[in-house]
Amino acid sequence: MSYIVKKGILKLLHLLLIVCCMMPLVGKSENIISLFPRVRVVPDSILEKMYSSASIYSEEVKGYKANLYLKGTITVHKKNRIIKYVPSMFKLEDSISNYMHESISELKYTAPAIYDRKIKAMVSTFRSQRGEMFDIMDYMKFNVYSSSLMGDKLLSPLNRQSKIHYKYMLDSLSVINGKVECKIRVVPRYKSTKLVEGYMWLSADDWSVNSFELEGAYDLVDFKIKANMGNTPQTKYLPCYMDLDMHFRFLKNHLQMRYSGWLDYTDVEFTRLGDIIYLKKDRSKYNLSSLYTLTCDTTKLVTDIDSFSRIRPFPLTDEEEQLYIERKERRKLNIEKFRKDSIENLKFPKSQVFLGQVGDALINSYDIDLPKVGSINCSPIINPLLLSYSHRNGISYRQVYKYNKLFYDGRLLRIAPQIGFNFTKKELYAKADVEYVYNPRKHGAFELHVGNGNRIYSSVVLDQLEAMPDSTFSFDGLDLDYFKDIYVNLSHNIEIVNGLSLWTGLSMHWRYTKSTPELAAKVRSRYNSFAPRIRVEWTPGMYYYMNGNRKINVGSHYPTFIADYERGIRVLKSSGRYERLELSAEQVIKVRNIHHIAYHLGCGFFLNQDDVYFVDFVNFSNRNLPQGWNDDIGGTFQMLDGRWYNASSHYVRGNMTYESPFILLYPVSKLLSFIQKERIYAGILFMPHLNPYFEIGYGIGTHIFDAGVFIGNERGKFTSIGCKFTFELFNK
Repeated sequence: MSYIVKKGILKLLHLLLIVCCMMPLVGKSENIISLFPRVRVVPDSILEKMYSSASIYSEEVKGYKANLYLKGTITVHKKNRIIKYVPSMFKLEDSISNYMHESISELKYTAPAIYDRKIKAMVSTFRSQRGEMFDIMDYMKFNVYSSSLMGDKLLSPLNRQSKIHYKYMLDSLSVINGKVECKIRVVPRYKSTKLVEGYMWLSADDWSVNSFELEGAYDLVDFKIKANMGNTPQTKYLPCYMDLDMHFRFLKNHLQMRYSGWLDYTDVEFTRLGDIIYLKKDRSKYNLSSLYTLTCDTTKLVTDIDSFSRIRPFPLTDEEEQLYIERKERRKLNIEKFRKDSIENLKFPKSQVFLGQVGDALINSYDIDLPKVGSINCSPIINPLLLSYSHRNGISYRQVYKYNKLFYDGRLLRIAPQIGFNFTKKELYAKADVEYVYNPRKHGAFELHVGNGNRIYSSVVLDQLEAMPDSTFSFDGLDLDYFKDIYVNLSHNIEIVNGLSLWTGLSMHWRYTKSTPELAAKVRSRYNSFAPRIRVEWTPGMYYYMNGNRKINVGSHYPTFIADYERGIRVLKSSGRYERLELSAEQVIKVRNIHHIAYHLGCGFFLNQDDVYFVDFVNFSNRNLPQGWNDDIGGTFQMLDGRWYNASSHYVRGNMTYESPFILLYPVSKLLSFIQKERIYAGILFMPHLNPYFEIGYGIGTHIFDAGVFIGNERGKFTSIGCKFTFELFNK
């Protein structure tokens, strides 16, 4: 008899023994029977039943509506001035350690993963209701049957594909209401921010989850979540009560947030036989407006504590009531203190008052929201999180200001000035982007972009490059005359049909350099260009929803195709006639839950050149201002010398990124407790003197920073190796 057959018989006898031991206890309720030692591995046969049942139950509920009541207390264990650098952090008061927060919301869910929360009432003991830490909906979306938890942040232990990351142990057995219940302990095989640890209580008859208690860590938050599933046929697969304990730790700051959530389901719709959860790909199904609301009528939002008390579903404890009483007393004292301070400030010299205001601007972030003016956002001027480093560009710093004004009918005005400084090149860059959306239903908008671009050399250099053989080519042997660039781009964008946008505009450049006799013999010192431009962007099968008059695109299963054409003409003293054409396709593909593949393919050409022009591609350029990691990585070669971007009148390139939490560091469990993502990069470029240029890289992503190492290969020879580093804290 083979070993496999013997093993199968032993497992069968094991299960029969469990059933025989449990038979005398059937009918006795609330008995907890410890038949096995504390640590006992769950058999594969039981795991398969768990996985199979979870895959069915994950799609059992097609949609629901519920009233959600959240009650939470926030305790400040430690804090310092660094807490002010955290964007959107609620305002903490000196010497106050305990706060209270409550909200009542309407929650709507539509399979496979669309949640809509409309807040009806919200009160707290904070100075302001604004605060990023109030948004704990990621934890309330904890569908334990799903393949991934909290969106795509964590791997569920009930997913068959994730079993290689977990160990399962049978903790105990019990009989409740005549049914056998198994308490299973879930333990990660190694520490990782993508895995959870804890207990699950499952019914042995259908392997549904009755309750669970799981804990984990993501970003700067350690969390422990407890949930009880419903006890009626309508709510059996849904949580009715959730208890959440979170610890936020950041540079010796420690905040603890304890929340309780009650869900009262008003309507639950189950998937019927033959139903297709994923939407059909006909045109009428691309509009998801019936599934999204995502609006909160602030005119009807209850924010008064007395009004909230009349609709609160559960009474407060004496300690919670005391927090509201203390808040009322502090408000009275703050009003009196404000009056006294206003009188005292008149006694100080204006110079001291001004210096104090400057000091606040250097270290404090500002987020101002005025109903009639708009919202203004500015991070602290002195902020190390705005620094980035790359092998090609060195150390860079940027500062972004944002102004938004949303009108009642959906029209929108955005203004985003941005400045940056490159310490390696000692260059200051500035730009301003202005957008006015006049037709939000069709994405109709006017845009204005102004700034100074990269230093660039004229097309005269291309003649020198083309005449130089590959074997002797070197930038160092060339006398490059760099021109500074100031640009203005005016454009109009409109969505013709769903997923198809037409972008028309004008591109103007003023390029200049210091005039010398040597330069005057070859080219002029100033060049202006004036070029009409057209851009067509098409994403087939674009899903969207309407938020009032605003059309908001959700995404598509297909790639985005882009064609960008520009033609320089001689008007307004402009010089140089040329045509530029660029084509590209890009897409992000989700593979196996939290694994992603992103690719970007493109090519570009300068045609019909007349007189001096400047090779300045749009989709293939050296970015002077530091960007976020994901913005900068899409189609950019990290090790490619910046001079190559303007060294050819044509190019063909491709870039691909594979992102997963477990790639190379799988055996190194200690590192996985800190690293959230690993990435593999590959890129290839074809252009004169580089046939081809190939680049590979490996990167990691943490909750504080992203880093990567890249290797460049020119014509079959490894020529360079370098790294890139950006602070990504609070940017994700």
